[in-house]
Amino acid sequence: MSELFTGENLIALLTLSSLEIVLGIDNIVFISILVGKLPREQQAGARRLGLLLAMGMRIALLLAITWVMGLVHPIFSVGDHSFSGRDLILLFGGLFLVAKATWEIHDKLEGSEHAPGAAPRAARYGAILVQIALLDIVFSLDSVITAVGMARTVEVMIAAVVIAVGVMMVFAGAIGAFIERHPTMKMLALSFLLLIGVVLIADGFGQHVSKGYIYFAMAFSLFVELLNLRIRKRTEPPVHLHQSYVREG
Repeated sequence: MSELFTGENLIALLTLSSLEIVLGIDNIVFISILVGKLPREQQAGARRLGLLLAMGMRIALLLAITWVMGLVHPIFSVGDHSFSGRDLILLFGGLFLVAKATWEIHDKLEGSEHAPGAAPRAARYGAILVQIALLDIVFSLDSVITAVGMARTVEVMIAAVVIAVGVMMVFAGAIGAFIERHPTMKMLALSFLLLIGVVLIADGFGQHVSKGYIYFAMAFSLFVELLNLRIRKRTEPPVHLHQSYVREG
């Protein structure tokens, strides 16, 4: 047990926990957008369950680390490129994410997010959890392969995952509420997911694109939009003046 609390392992734990939190941003955004379609009283529970599914998926993959690392071995080739199990998972996961983000953007701009005759709550709740679980597999695989390269012991990797998911649970509600309050933020979030999907597809074809570029672009867009929101808040008349104007009209 004392071997786990070495300086090397503690540094690896801190570094890996931070990285897992950063890599989990796309997971939080995806879950927040999906649970936002549920009735308000179900959202908190679905959000927690989605993050617990993500944590369970990561831990399960870490415990099956030999199988996970075997996914990088080529299965078949098309032309000059060999596809591994990991490539196929990333490819189909990226296609699913692109399709889902595109569907949500269409629904937000031209469709109806709460169409009459929607499916019963239980079925809708279950369908959203299935979608979360499917993407958790893709995000978890990417996260676990990254973790293997940074830590030597499975215990340290599992501890980092638990810490990261705990931090995400604390902030997921606030992030989800913020996205729902501001339609432009929701569009930015969906664009972010669309970009992540394209990166996953490229990775599946062997064209690695660092997520750092995507995170930087989205962070810059977020910064600009926060400035827009601040400027609009300053220029809008106070609520009581607006209400008085409406009554006089």
